[in-house]
Amino acid sequence: MLRKNLNIVGNENIELPNNIEAEQSVIGTILISNEIFDEIHTIIVGKNFYDPMHRKIFDAIETLIFKGMLANPITLKNYFENEKDEINIPEYLVKITKFSTSSRQAIEYAKIIYDMFVRRELIKISEGTIYSAKNKELNINGQSIIEDSEKLLFDLAEKGLLSSSIITFDKAIKQTIEMASNAYKNEEGIVGVPTGFRDIDDRLGGLHKSDLIIIAGRPAMGKTALATNIAFNAAKHLKEKDIKSSIAFFSLEMSSEQLSTRILAEQSRIKSNDIRRGRISEEQFDKFIEASKNISEYPLLIDETPAITIAALSNRARRVKRLSGLDMIVIDYIQLMRGTNSYDGRVQEISEITQGLKALAKELSVPVVALSQLSRAVELRDVKKPQLSDLRESGSIEQDADVVMFVYREAYYLENKEPRAATVEHAEWQAKMNEVANLAEILIHKQRHGPTGNVMLEFEPMFTKFKDIQNS
Repeated sequence: MLRKNLNIVGNENIELPNNIEAEQSVIGTILISNEIFDEIHTIIVGKNFYDPMHRKIFDAIETLIFKGMLANPITLKNYFENEKDEINIPEYLVKITKFSTSSRQAIEYAKIIYDMFVRRELIKISEGTIYSAKNKELNINGQSIIEDSEKLLFDLAEKGLLSSSIITFDKAIKQTIEMASNAYKNEEGIVGVPTGFRDIDDRLGGLHKSDLIIIAGRPAMGKTALATNIAFNAAKHLKEKDIKSSIAFFSLEMSSEQLSTRILAEQSRIKSNDIRRGRISEEQFDKFIEASKNISEYPLLIDETPAITIAALSNRARRVKRLSGLDMIVIDYIQLMRGTNSYDGRVQEISEITQGLKALAKELSVPVVALSQLSRAVELRDVKKPQLSDLRESGSIEQDADVVMFVYREAYYLENKEPRAATVEHAEWQAKMNEVANLAEILIHKQRHGPTGNVMLEFEPMFTKFKDIQNS
């Protein structure tokens, strides 16, 4: 008779969830017909079995089959001749074949084995949480316990059966056809999350699932404004299409109040500086309140935790997806994040962060838009337009990103070069300023899915708002 493990929860002795008969049937079926192993192996592995000896038997079967050898009671006998156990394993291997069943039933039994494993893992996570909560060590706090437990739960829920990470070419083709079909049916020809900017969406096809999109620029270029506009436009799209999902904005630099003030200034057409100082008329205040009512229910979630770690951000994103649905993540900005581990240099830490963000995009199947600062090398050149090499710690950022675009406003640099008034040079400068004053150039220097190139947008600094340039 096989062992029955007992576990203690509270003051009760309970038997952990298991189905020994299902385990015996699955192993017996494989021993009779090795052909079923590959299909069974996409559902369960050795660690999913409850009985320790069943785990050893399954692992031994896997070893033989992966070597191209036959796995049956005879070939397995030598593996267990010296096994110290309360039953005779070689004899048990012969007896267990009597539990063999059809391929279809064996697959269903494998699913039962996996379900029992999940239940046992849930008990283990619960006990771990209780133990950590009772632990009074100073380096353990309640928030970290929540984050650790959430990650364990999410990993258990999302990874699921092994087959979920293995996709046949036929299924991949069907997914591609579905994507193309959605683009064909979409009037804008967008398959990803829309940015709300015609020319950017036209060039990128929207922001694609699993992509890491970097928006970079020097201070005062408007990268936060662009990211905020994109997040707001995406949330507006979800609301208008009645899609039950959300946009998560991790604002490491600005508070949620500052961010919402920017958005309300943009929507109400009232200067954010005037809003903060209370320098608005009664009519403007009414307009401000009306704008807030119109957009208050947009599914835009703001996390204002400063210096957040990549692990904490990932856990919170998982929680958002589980509770509210998630269409896109925006992070302002990478250089304000922290790695989970300690590093000698910042380059290694940034590498962990960007790799983590790319992995998170793939794991949650959402685009991750992350802002990045540029090095001061830009200011030392005559030509101020940024290049990929200007990215701080550019190696990891450029390598991990699927899309890299820079925000560049020529007017910002021209303002600092104003010649003396009433001169020919000043007249020429003024003419140039009039030409570029409200323009921003989005330089797409990397795109895995299509061509690079530049897009011109209109920018209103007083409202921190980007707009499409209207075609004449």
